[in-house]
Amino acid sequence: MGADIKSLRIRIRSVDSTLHLTKAMGLVASSKIRKATRNMAQTREYTAAVEDLVSVLRAAPECERSPYMMPSGQGTRLIVIAGDRGLAGGYNANVFRLAATVPEAEILPIGRRACERYGKPAVSSEVFPAAQAQEWADAQCRDFREGKFGKLGILFTRYRSLMSQEPDILWVLPLEKSEGTEQGGAGPVFEPDEQTVMDTAVPAYVGGVLAACIRESFACEVSARRMAMDSAGKNAQEMIDRLQLQYNRARQNSITQEITEIVAGSGL
Repeated sequence: MGADIKSLRIRIRSVDSTLHLTKAMGLVASSKIRKATRNMAQTREYTAAVEDLVSVLRAAPECERSPYMMPSGQGTRLIVIAGDRGLAGGYNANVFRLAATVPEAEILPIGRRACERYGKPAVSSEVFPAAQAQEWADAQCRDFREGKFGKLGILFTRYRSLMSQEPDILWVLPLEKSEGTEQGGAGPVFEPDEQTVMDTAVPAYVGGVLAACIRESFACEVSARRMAMDSAGKNAQEMIDRLQLQYNRARQNSITQEITEIVAGSGL
C-alpha cells in the first residue's frame, strides 16, 4: 500500500510539472497571436493590391505571350511552409499529409520541421523577412522562365479562425488568363506595354504572395499551439484530479488498515 501511495505522489508531481509547462507555452503562444495576425492582415492588403494589377494584365491579349503564361518546362515545384516547432496539435502533420498528395514534386521547405523532414538546411518560418521572400520569388521566377519546372505552388495553412486552420495549396505559376475581365477603351494604359509591365510585376506578385502565405501560416501555427496547450492543460488538470482522488483513497485505506492492526493488537 505504501508503494502505491508513493507511486501516486510521484505521478501527481510529474503531471503537475507538465501542467506548468503547457500553461507557459500557452501564454507564449497567446502573446504572439496578436502580432502574428496583424502581420498577416498587412501582407494580405499588399498582396490584394498586387493581385488586382496582375488580374488586369492577365486579361490583356498582349500578355498571352508572356513567359509566365506559357510554361516551357515540365514538372512541379512546391514550396512547403510548416512550423519551426512541434506541440501545435496537427498543424505540421496536416501540412505534410497534403504535401504527400502531390507526387514527384520538387520540395522547397520553409520552417525547421519541414526542413528536417525533407533533409534541407534549416530555414525559419517565424523569422522570414519580406526581403528574403522576394529573393526566393525572384529565383523561382527565373527558374520558371528558364524552363526548370512548369508549375509552382505554395503549400501553406489558411487562417479561418483561432480555432480553425486548414492547409491548402495555392498554385502561383503559370498564370491563367482572366475570363470575362477584358478592359475596354476606358481601361488602364500601361507603358511601355502590358507584357513588359507583367514581366516586371510578376516577381513582385510572387514575392508578395509568398510573404503573405508565410505570415498566415505562422499565425495558424501559434493559434494551433495555443489551442493544443489549452487542451493539454485541461487534460492534465483532469488527470491530476483523478490521481489525487486515488491518492486520498489509498492513504485513507492505509490509515484504516493501521488503525485496525493497532486495535487488533491491543486486544491480545
